[in-house]
Amino acid sequence: PNGRSKIIGWFEQGLFEKHPSEAAEALTCACFLGNRETAEYLIQRGLDPSGGSGTGMNAIHWAANRGELSTLRLLLDRRVPLEVRNNYGSTVLGQTVWSAVNQPRRGQLEAIRELLRAGADLKEVEFPTGNQQVDELLSSAKRG
Repeated sequence: PNGRSKIIGWFEQGLFEKHPSEAAEALTCACFLGNRETAEYLIQRGLDPSGGSGTGMNAIHWAANRGELSTLRLLLDRRVPLEVRNNYGSTVLGQTVWSAVNQPRRGQLEAIRELLRAGADLKEVEFPTGNQQVDELLSSAKRG
């Protein structure tokens, strides 16, 4: 193995040519895993940076939810829509706040900051959350 993503190899072999929805899911998977190289490769080859949403959440929902900052920033740079709802009815910010409170992971607080800086709609978030760090972030955003 040369260290390159299997997804890139499959793409180069043409395995996604007749399978655009699977290619979109591969992009979402790369964002879920925080594999920026693969995500960027697929986007540069014309895939919609929103990715697929076969899991109920698209690429940016997963990148933010999991605190995968590098892939999140890649998607934010591509102006991926932030107010798209997932299968739970949440926007990207709403899902990330919920995840930071209920399934905390490294990177989620910074993901919330990045989403707020990118203009995510704060009205979509249940507040207060009961999590001091999250509530401080959201309070300062509401004041600012």
